[in-house]
Amino acid sequence: MMNITTLRKTVKNTKRLAEILTVLSKFGFREVITDTGLHRLLGKTKEEIDSESPAHYKSLTRPVRIRMVLESLGPTFIKIGQILSTRPDLIPPEWAEELSRLQDNVSTVPFEEISKLLEAEFPGRLELLFDFIEEVPLAAASMAQVHRVKLVTGESAVIKVLKPGNRKLVEDDVSLLEAIAQIVEQHFSNLGYSPIEVAKEFSRELLREVNLVQEGQSTDRLRRYFENDSEIHFPKVYWQATTRNVLTLEEIKGTPLSELELDTLDGTLRRQIVANATKAVFKQCLTFGFFHADPHPGNIFLLDGGKLCFIDCGTTGYLDKKTAEQLVDLLAGVIKGDVQKLIRVIIELTDVDPSITDKRDFRAELQHLISQVQATPLERIDITSLLTDFFSMLQRYKIRCPGDLMLLVKAMTTIEGVAAEIDPSFDVLSHVEPEIEQVVTNRYGLSAIRKRMQRSMTDYLLLLEDIPGDIQRFLDYARHNRFTLNLELMRIDQLSEKIDLASRLMGMAMIISALIVGSSILILADSLSKESGILGYLGIIGLIFAAIYSAGFVGSILLPKKRK
Repeated sequence: MMNITTLRKTVKNTKRLAEILTVLSKFGFREVITDTGLHRLLGKTKEEIDSESPAHYKSLTRPVRIRMVLESLGPTFIKIGQILSTRPDLIPPEWAEELSRLQDNVSTVPFEEISKLLEAEFPGRLELLFDFIEEVPLAAASMAQVHRVKLVTGESAVIKVLKPGNRKLVEDDVSLLEAIAQIVEQHFSNLGYSPIEVAKEFSRELLREVNLVQEGQSTDRLRRYFENDSEIHFPKVYWQATTRNVLTLEEIKGTPLSELELDTLDGTLRRQIVANATKAVFKQCLTFGFFHADPHPGNIFLLDGGKLCFIDCGTTGYLDKKTAEQLVDLLAGVIKGDVQKLIRVIIELTDVDPSITDKRDFRAELQHLISQVQATPLERIDITSLLTDFFSMLQRYKIRCPGDLMLLVKAMTTIEGVAAEIDPSFDVLSHVEPEIEQVVTNRYGLSAIRKRMQRSMTDYLLLLEDIPGDIQRFLDYARHNRFTLNLELMRIDQLSEKIDLASRLMGMAMIISALIVGSSILILADSLSKESGILGYLGIIGLIFAAIYSAGFVGSILLPKKRK
């Protein structure tokens, strides 16, 4: 386990760590700092940390205060909060709702700095790529800002430029996040998930945010999926003008759905917008298995003829075929009221300990969820609400779900919210029924069953082919007495600590007993002698030492232990 000394060596930017701890203390999270021992990095006592927390923040709820902490710490932690807001399996619903209010810091970087960055990214060929770069940003967020440009080939485009210094800040914060996660895992064992694993997952997402090549690849991939679709569009990527810090995309000349005046739109156009948006998202999720995870109204543009264009593909999710099939099994289990089938799906999706799903209260709550859905007509079932309630229930039992699965729920929930705002009468379920039926057919159709049987038969034949060789190796090991037994003992480090502590206490008790017995014999021998001598004094000194050791022994047991 990582201790404070190791943390000092691991974290490059200790000044940043001190800033984070100071902000936590300021907003009333001093108990987190003192319980984990992080206050020592500030060179302060617990009393000093307690006295620094302003009283007026104590009246605010913890979710509000943690949102204020993340906003104060800048772009990396704002992104972490935004990711957490989509993870109801990690935090309570009220926390997720509060963190969803986090907004990117829209301060812009002066164009002089942007110009220097572009010169460094395209040394000696900036003029060969761009005819014109507009100095005033078209848009700005915490990580990057966007400028309108014109390519030398005559095409109108936009460049997304990572703000100078953000990469280094994110990399340092990611290193810090992973280091602190190890300390948190030491001191909080009842979270229901591993903080180290969550930190690694968040680190991957944050590092992807500062690699614009990956965003370009995601945009290009989604563009290829819909290149023959007359109703859905994704921007073209200009790879000759794209690097890790700069992404050049086709300029989309349309209106974001967030800026539409809905009162001016006729019902037919509204329905077309919603139909295209929901079809695009569900097709990405269920057919392609690769989807835009943040399809909010600001990221969807309305083009001529009701065509839609999705932008900002920095946050994407991947849904493999097996997980898509498990989701279908999940829906089928809910509709049919099959609790046992649902539990099998939960175990496959989350790798949960079966002892949790075998509990009576877990099964009762699952049955209650099913009964609510069964009381609703099929055409009125809200898939996203069903999935949200389902994953909220898992969170209450501290069952962690795959990150991409939560991104899927977020994408579906977001697009359903868009549909409800633009056309409340639109039936999302009936419109995306063909995509759902396709997944069901791929799972349970005759051709799918035939393919699975063929695949299984091939596996069995290969197994039969390998059996003779395996039996021969088994007999060889038996003949030469070379069998080995490998056991994996969980929490063995804690067991060794307990054994070491017990042996120390036993040794101390034996020393005290020996001092008392030996000193008593010396005092008795001195009293039996005709004249008092040195033996009596030695016996008294031995008893004094025994008393001191006994006091220390009792104190070590009664006093609270200091955590490592």
